[in-house]
Amino acid sequence: MNTELHAVTDANGRPLSFFMTAGQVNHYTGAAALLDELPKAQWLLGDRGYDADWFRDALEAKGIQPCIPGRKSRNEPVRCDKRRYRRRSRIEIMFGRLKDWRRVATPLRPVFNRLLLRRRPRCHRHLLAMTNES
Repeated sequence: MNTELHAVTDANGRPLSFFMTAGQVNHYTGAAALLDELPKAQWLLGDRGYDADWFRDALEAKGIQPCIPGRKSRNEPVRCDKRRYRRRSRIEIMFGRLKDWRRVATPLRPVFNRLLLRRRPRCHRHLLAMTNES
């Protein structure tokens, strides 16, 4: 049992909106779902899973410049600002904080311990990060 959590954040890594999909669903489903909820921004950071021509075109139509590295199987290489792409660590930190607060919000009881220790669902996280800074 896997899940993927797609998130839109601001420049400081504060979450704005989330979308959860099943683990076997591709990233384009989460990108399409969050596309209408994107706020005004100059840049969008995302990992390789969001590299699609239709997604890049939709971002540019909204006036957002994508900073998404190209997939390795792409025929024509895509330019990505590596300096900006390093800011992706802010989103990783945000996901870490969410996991910490989940432990506080849902304490494990002895009955649930036995159930949860047998089979724990894995949660993969993939990123969409909005930045308003230049």
